[in-house]
Amino acid sequence: MVENQLKLFVFLGYRDMLGSDPRVATCRGRLQTRRCQLNQEINKELRLRAGAENLFKATTNRKLRETVALELSFVNSNLQLLKEQLAELNSSVELYQSDSGKECVMPMIPLGLKETKEVDFREPFKDFILEHYSEDAAAYEDAISDFMDMRQAMRTPVRSSAGVALLFKYYNQLYFIERRFFPPDRSLGVYFEWFDSLTGVPSCQRTVAFEKACVLFNIAGIYTQLGAKQDRSTCSGLDGGVEAWLRAAGALRYVLDNFTNAPSVDLAADTLLVLAALMTAQARECLFEKLQLQAREACPEARRAPDLCLDLAHEAAHLAHTYRQLYDKMQSEGVFNYVPYSWVSLVHVKTEFYKALAHQYCATGLLNMPASSRSPSRLASLYDADTNLDNGSSISPTLKDADVDWIALGRAHLAEALTLYEEALRLQRMCRELRGKEAISLVVRAQLERAARERAGGAHNDNDANDFTDLIDAPNVQPSSKFQLALTQPDFAQHRVDDLFKSLGPIAIFSAKRHWSAPRLVQLQKYRDGSRRIERPRNGNTEEYEETETANTGARNETDRKITALIITK
Repeated sequence: MVENQLKLFVFLGYRDMLGSDPRVATCRGRLQTRRCQLNQEINKELRLRAGAENLFKATTNRKLRETVALELSFVNSNLQLLKEQLAELNSSVELYQSDSGKECVMPMIPLGLKETKEVDFREPFKDFILEHYSEDAAAYEDAISDFMDMRQAMRTPVRSSAGVALLFKYYNQLYFIERRFFPPDRSLGVYFEWFDSLTGVPSCQRTVAFEKACVLFNIAGIYTQLGAKQDRSTCSGLDGGVEAWLRAAGALRYVLDNFTNAPSVDLAADTLLVLAALMTAQARECLFEKLQLQAREACPEARRAPDLCLDLAHEAAHLAHTYRQLYDKMQSEGVFNYVPYSWVSLVHVKTEFYKALAHQYCATGLLNMPASSRSPSRLASLYDADTNLDNGSSISPTLKDADVDWIALGRAHLAEALTLYEEALRLQRMCRELRGKEAISLVVRAQLERAARERAGGAHNDNDANDFTDLIDAPNVQPSSKFQLALTQPDFAQHRVDDLFKSLGPIAIFSAKRHWSAPRLVQLQKYRDGSRRIERPRNGNTEEYEETETANTGARNETDRKITALIITK
């Protein structure tokens, strides 16, 4: 019984160190496998291009230069095609979405994981243990194998909390590895090679900091995939989505604040800022959907809760403003050429969609507001303080001073919402990757039809003459939110690990930054007269140092004792 429990304990401990099985043909697994293949092909083409460019510079033969130039054009064409395939792979956002929801929702944008090559630490670590610590390297083969198994499992993490825990444990283990084996003044000969998640271009460095940054990026990537697959038809699923997106944004922000001089595009400062802003915006989108869900549960008919509709209008306007700022950041020179165009287009679509939704909620609130609650102060809180109404007259009074027709203003908001919904559909059709995403068109068309029905029916639409008298241009709703989102920083203390090489000694003393000489044998002999003599063999000769014992030696043991000590000098 005890033996079976021990086997179960060992199995459970080993299971935490396993990655995902590549033979399991899940959609996301196949997507990541295809990403790995594209990275390898891009790396091959880059090597061919580098060789061709060197040959083009070195040769003086005109005919050979023409041949090399032709080959370079073919290689560049192949590279462009491979990068387009990688961008299309990053556009496959629908594979990460949850399929358990009852209705279609706007898709989220997850991150793909960075791929890395296998690294053999055996010989470099053994040589360093023998040279630096003067220890028997064979005694640490199991520890080296355990670390290599952990890194191998880290390359294919499970898309769950277990995969996140595995990456955190590997990251924490790197703390000990860096201090044990990577001295600051020389190279160990170990190179970490990772492929860019956005471009597929490989980057290679010798520092453990690069390895840590890539692991944190993959932690953020798994959090984004967990956030995308949440069931957004329930409050619990939306809460999980908000938490996952904020954790992803916190991990990306941690990389930005603690790691510099990134060799790859996806770890550059501008890219990390945009990606963190994207995750924060999607967290706010989940929060807004939760507010919508709670509003529907509290009041199934929105027209009966006009104040609630106006609050949702503010939240939708704030979300649209957030996506608009993100869209502007994506247009920057250092980001636009590397972020997939489908992501930029989807952010643009969401900007117009949620702006239209803000106008629609505002219209519902204005059209169904009781006459007793209609006051200029209520309108002033809905718009900017200096908002003017363009009603076709020569004078455009402010909302505070004007006797505004709430029905006409509400119909103007509905007309603006219909226009923006059409614009969102047009933007979707303009992007080749988004054209086939049915979920986007279904969500936008559902809201478009709802706004059209609301504009066509209701007590405010007595006759068709209103279409000719509603000359007001709907002002923009004031973006505001009652909720503040805070990024969740990575919690490294939650996943503690033991130092695999703790038998080398305390890491504060026995580290790579300290220089040690070879160990020497010292013999201490105690004589009957109370004196002590230290014999230290050196070059075949024995140097003797005599010290007189001043304390009472009668009570001491008179038997000669030899004490062998290992003295390590700095």
